[in-house]
Amino acid sequence: MDIDFEAARAELIEHLSTEIKDERVLAAMHSIPRELFVPPGSRHLAYEDSPLPIGYDQTISQPFIIALMTEALELTGEERVLEVGTGSGYQAAILAKLARCVITTERVPALAEAAKHVLDSLGFTNVEVHLAEETLGWQREAPYDAIMVTAGAPRVPTDLLAQLAIRGRLVIPVGSRYIQELYKITKGRKKNIIQNLGGCRFVSLIGKGAWEEE
Repeated sequence: MDIDFEAARAELIEHLSTEIKDERVLAAMHSIPRELFVPPGSRHLAYEDSPLPIGYDQTISQPFIIALMTEALELTGEERVLEVGTGSGYQAAILAKLARCVITTERVPALAEAAKHVLDSLGFTNVEVHLAEETLGWQREAPYDAIMVTAGAPRVPTDLLAQLAIRGRLVIPVGSRYIQELYKITKGRKKNIIQNLGGCRFVSLIGKGAWEEE
């Protein structure tokens, strides 16, 4: 089955533009071939506005949620961004188009390797892919101007807040293992600003300060 991926991508971006107003986010998503980040058997579904399985009980998130979370980070191009949960690498590619550099961590070695391979093949030089450690995030290169977490946590992990710069933005799904609310937290010197961006559903965030492996 021959698919015009460019036409499908343009149609998806037009659909997203009804709710996503950051033109830089839309342009970044328009420039990245999502079909390269999904398993070959699912490539015909790459531009549906829905999540897709990528193996190891993980998913590539729904494009609308990806766009919403990316828009909430308010990136200008100068930021150092941390992503927790590399998955396929698609979200990291979008962030790399919008920020100065991206550090991304993944706990499944095969996914980390596959993501690095695709990102390298597309010529990204401002993304570092690391295997996740016991502590969430990547402490040795903190603080970060923005942090995105692509898995659901039972609460906002203090280790991630500690890695966020003052005035930095953290976007994270918080709730149960099955359904969460998407929070945007802007770090202040004395008090953080918390916004609820709506309901969502992500795989579980595993690690110290989040969920234990089942």
